[in-house]
Amino acid sequence: MTEPHLHQPPTEVLKPGDSYVQSFARGLSVIRAFSAEAPRQTLSEVAKRCELTRAGARRILLTLETLGYVSCDGRQFSLTPKILDLGFAYLSAQPLWQFAEPVMQSLASELGESVSAAVLEGSDIVYVLRVPNRKIMSVNLGVGSRLPAWCTSMGRVLLADLPAEALSAHLTQLDAQHLPRHTSRTVANTAELAQRIAQVREQGWCLVNQELEEGLVSLAAPIVDRSGRTLAALNIGAQVNRSPPETLLETCLPKLLEAARQISRLVQIKG
Repeated sequence: MTEPHLHQPPTEVLKPGDSYVQSFARGLSVIRAFSAEAPRQTLSEVAKRCELTRAGARRILLTLETLGYVSCDGRQFSLTPKILDLGFAYLSAQPLWQFAEPVMQSLASELGESVSAAVLEGSDIVYVLRVPNRKIMSVNLGVGSRLPAWCTSMGRVLLADLPAEALSAHLTQLDAQHLPRHTSRTVANTAELAQRIAQVREQGWCLVNQELEEGLVSLAAPIVDRSGRTLAALNIGAQVNRSPPETLLETCLPKLLEAARQISRLVQIKG
């Protein structure tokens, strides 16, 4: 089985100019070089990961250290808690998450399953809220974690709301990359994927059964704004041996849909 991983967004080749500051982009790439798999790195490791010279990586790391975003114990660099300011600035600026969290807490408690919310960012979903109940995947998921949108229930809910032209471009890009088979149940091609996304759009929810990881089944519904556009996706994740698809649809889907509607109403009224 191919284990899912926390995606790094694709790096687009851009040229320096009035609308693109290369040094700033390189600084962000250094920050993003740190991960759960590589929380502490030497100067050489950072330079290699970011395709920078040692001198360039050193200047960026020392700048981040001066600003308090990076610390160094002599040889190895690591991010400091101050880096959370960058992510939480986004979360605190979005009233959606203030309204969603108590509803998600209640849903997780009632169902005894993990509940998450995510948004679409490029070809990935990015977790913005998570109420874990049990460990359901081989990787640890938290706020900021990324997973491929095309084979996740939240991702398909978010893709289903894309304009036709944007969805077509997304599928074309996936087709060029050849969809990896994470499990024997993973959708085989973009034609089949397009059909499943169309079904999600029609029914208003998505069930994904062991396509990303063996034993993982998930159910997602959209959180929408006043105009009916999808702002985020709400998800229940469970182990298939404890909560098979039939059980999720019968006992969890009505409660998930009501929670998504409740969050949507709060956003529409107070947002």
